[in-house]
Amino acid sequence: MSFDTRNGTRGRRQPGTGGPIGRWVAKRVINRVRRNGKVPGLGFDALVLTTVGRKSGLQRQTPVGWFPGQDDSWLIVASAVGAARNPAWYYNLAAHPDQVWIEMPGGKVAVTAEQLHGTERDQAWRQITTAAPRFAKYQQVTDRELPIIRLVPRAN
Repeated sequence: MSFDTRNGTRGRRQPGTGGPIGRWVAKRVINRVRRNGKVPGLGFDALVLTTVGRKSGLQRQTPVGWFPGQDDSWLIVASAVGAARNPAWYYNLAAHPDQVWIEMPGGKVAVTAEQLHGTERDQAWRQITTAAPRFAKYQQVTDRELPIIRLVPRAN
């Protein structure tokens, strides 16, 4: 499955973690997700996604919401809260789909990332927006189709 979602031309401002305050907040959120799998106020479970930077080659960690997929997989949405551009971690996944890890309370799991398309994506989208209607709102403010990524446990 290919990672082929193009950036849009309209949407919200990309959320950022730049600067010392943003990095401090991000670190606190990541630590909370590692402890209890939640981010206050989101209303759904979260995990820490570790990717390898497509340009830097460095490991990058991002807290993201997740939803249960088929066959013990996890579904995540590259929404960037409805920004016009895909989040940086989407491009990291595209460049290195087999160098991805997730962390939740209970441990770290090596996974492989694949983008959903067609009927699979439609079914997952209905599941996600039923569980977390905010994603439907994110889709309304941007003209790009929000990518849905399935994370499947990787055999080591």
